[in-house]
Amino acid sequence: MKQDKIHQIQDRRSVFLTALKYLLLTIGAVVMLFPFLWMLLTSLKTLPEAISIPPKWMPSDPQWKNYDYAWNLVPFGMYFRNTILVGVLSVVVTLVFSILGAYAFSIFSFPGRNICFYLFMLTMMVPSEILIIQNYVTCSKLGLLDTFSGIVLPTVANGFYIFMLQEYFMQTPPSLFKAAKVDGCSNLKFLIKVVIPMNINAIVTVAILTFITAWNSFMWPLIVTMSDERTLLSVGLLRFRQASSSNLHNQMAAACIVLLPMVLFYIIFRKKIMEGVASGGTKG
Repeated sequence: MKQDKIHQIQDRRSVFLTALKYLLLTIGAVVMLFPFLWMLLTSLKTLPEAISIPPKWMPSDPQWKNYDYAWNLVPFGMYFRNTILVGVLSVVVTLVFSILGAYAFSIFSFPGRNICFYLFMLTMMVPSEILIIQNYVTCSKLGLLDTFSGIVLPTVANGFYIFMLQEYFMQTPPSLFKAAKVDGCSNLKFLIKVVIPMNINAIVTVAILTFITAWNSFMWPLIVTMSDERTLLSVGLLRFRQASSSNLHNQMAAACIVLLPMVLFYIIFRKKIMEGVASGGTKG
């Protein structure tokens, strides 16, 4: 009888803790999603509804024309093309640097390897804002201001991605590398034929994270670009705000145009992102 009561108490406690956990997760989800829901609803309101006090939750008649107005007020189509181009360039260049760096640190032994690796890790501790002035001066001297190269190049060397891929690459058996060398396989061929296929999930994760970072980047593109022909979506949203004055409903429509593609992108690839980051954290 006493054991049955103990089991009942434990079961009730387990049910209570589970219910409490889901309640807290639900509250957290509501808090996180509320700004996005409010932005979406406001984008479909008229201006009086958008600025009404007390706030009006639902639009009486959804104003889909707000999206047409937002799309045509500034060249969002050009901004989309620019952002996709910068994202693809960032992915390609970042993967090349990160894969080669991680390959060198994980497979080869050379003088100063640990020192170089620790220096790369130290770059993770430096806020990117501190490097803005140096990067701007460098791009100015190289003639890269208001160019896609000027947007991409200062961000390609990422210590976190090198560290992440290095953790994966170190799982490659040394005997496999020695056997490949005996068979006459070059270092580059071993990387392409063996290391990359074995760690493709981690590489895809790095590619996805790099693209998301490029899509959301704001401060550096704002500083280094001046013309519409090189403007990214994040900066274009600021220019839309300046052009639309105080029309809150149109600004929310423009924000939805910028945000929704990345939300869909994350929903599609969320499992790949979580699997890559989580498994990377358990290696080593």
